[in-house]
Amino acid sequence: MLRIVKVENGVIQGLPAADPRITSFKGIPFAAPPVGENRWRAPLPAKNWDGVLKAFEFAPISMQAPTVIDVNNIYTREWAVDPDIPMDEDCLYLNVWTPAFSAHEKLPVFVWFFGGGLQVGHTAEMEFDGERIARRGIVVVTVNYRLNVFGFLCHPEITAEAPEAPANFGHLDQQFGVQWVKRNIAAFGGDPDNITIGGQSAGGGSVLSQLTSPQNEGLFQRAIIESGMFNSPYPNNFFPRGGRCLQNEEKEGVKFFEFLGVSSLDEARKLDAFYIRDKALEYNRFWGTVVDNKFSIGDAYDLFIKNKRWRVPVLLGHTSSEFFSIPKVKTFEEFRDLAVQLFGDHADEYLALCKADSASLDEVLNRASVSGLEYAIRVAAKANADTGSNTPLYYYNFDAEIPGWDNPGTFHSVDLWFFFETLAKCWRPFVGKHYDLARQMCNYWANFIRSGDPNGKDSTGEDMPQWYPYTPEEPYGMLFGHKAEFVREEPSDIMKFLINEYFKKK
Repeated sequence: MLRIVKVENGVIQGLPAADPRITSFKGIPFAAPPVGENRWRAPLPAKNWDGVLKAFEFAPISMQAPTVIDVNNIYTREWAVDPDIPMDEDCLYLNVWTPAFSAHEKLPVFVWFFGGGLQVGHTAEMEFDGERIARRGIVVVTVNYRLNVFGFLCHPEITAEAPEAPANFGHLDQQFGVQWVKRNIAAFGGDPDNITIGGQSAGGGSVLSQLTSPQNEGLFQRAIIESGMFNSPYPNNFFPRGGRCLQNEEKEGVKFFEFLGVSSLDEARKLDAFYIRDKALEYNRFWGTVVDNKFSIGDAYDLFIKNKRWRVPVLLGHTSSEFFSIPKVKTFEEFRDLAVQLFGDHADEYLALCKADSASLDEVLNRASVSGLEYAIRVAAKANADTGSNTPLYYYNFDAEIPGWDNPGTFHSVDLWFFFETLAKCWRPFVGKHYDLARQMCNYWANFIRSGDPNGKDSTGEDMPQWYPYTPEEPYGMLFGHKAEFVREEPSDIMKFLINEYFKKK
């Protein structure tokens, strides 16, 4: 087993995981601390260290809102369970789980970006334990990155100082982490030319941003996007798209500096990090991805649709009950007006599909509602074919029964327990069928990470259900319900109509 490795900055010692055939290395610095004059700058190389770095514990998490335990909050019931977890602006560290016995094995590599809306989250969350995936012959890496105002603030002085990297420091951290992996992962038995990046929620959105950044040529060979690709067919739903303009974000940065009580970037860099965090929470603004024409050249989803992305296989999907897009109307008259506004001459067809003349408004809106994630993926898959890209896209829908006193359904993020096969860390009373499903899901993931094709054998030696790529002619995907099952069902008539209308407008 590889317990001690040498990377570009020095020697690192890891520890046996629960399975002693796996070694975990936690808290490896991949960049210089983003503090002081490095605050709101692109990441810089880590400094060398003397002796042996004992990589035994997770590093402090990124600056973010403190965890407040609330039994009514499903996420603090699920995994945000430690209100005293160490937090520090010095946060650019990554973690590695490797099954390798030597540095010459060239095992496939999986690099994971956590979710949390780019505002919260960290690699120490217990569902992200990489051991179970590593048991399948994968080197797993989880990368921390700057969040909220620390990762995504813009300001005219920042742009003037570093026009080549004026924004998106959190995404640049992710990118820098993958670059570190490419240079160093061979020491852990990994193959630097066989890297898959993956993430869920904002982590999945980050994967989309990395996929569409012109800076990332050759950096990775595959991508996994879980619940991170969203598009609404109706206005005023969830996540505004179009990309944040750098100039507008710079103006917001000026306002925030005024709110902090400073008048220059130099003064702001001298402020205490916790003071900035608390003032940012008081300011109550979402800080996120910015179109800076350097890392980001436009809305990442639009770029994906236009095939302005790195053409690598993508595995993507969602849970069955998250982020439904519903027309925001209060009367039938408003609903009909919206139909005309959105679909023009095809409004009557849409209204008929919704049975607007023969049902209550609630029933009509229920028929009109669609998953914004499913819609986004199906549009992207059609564009993938129409633009001639034809890179494989593997689609899934997670619809398992989730036990617990709260009867949560397939809530946003619950599939993480299954893909990482970390059910045993959860408080929920999972039983055999859940563990069987998690084993299969983790197998599919590992196979895709290995080769770009999720198919293969189960641990029983039997072939798992065949998972075919999504195409407009065969718009099917894997259903993870009580078991893994490839379901050959057409999308709903409403979904088909909305997809057709999307492309008619293009």
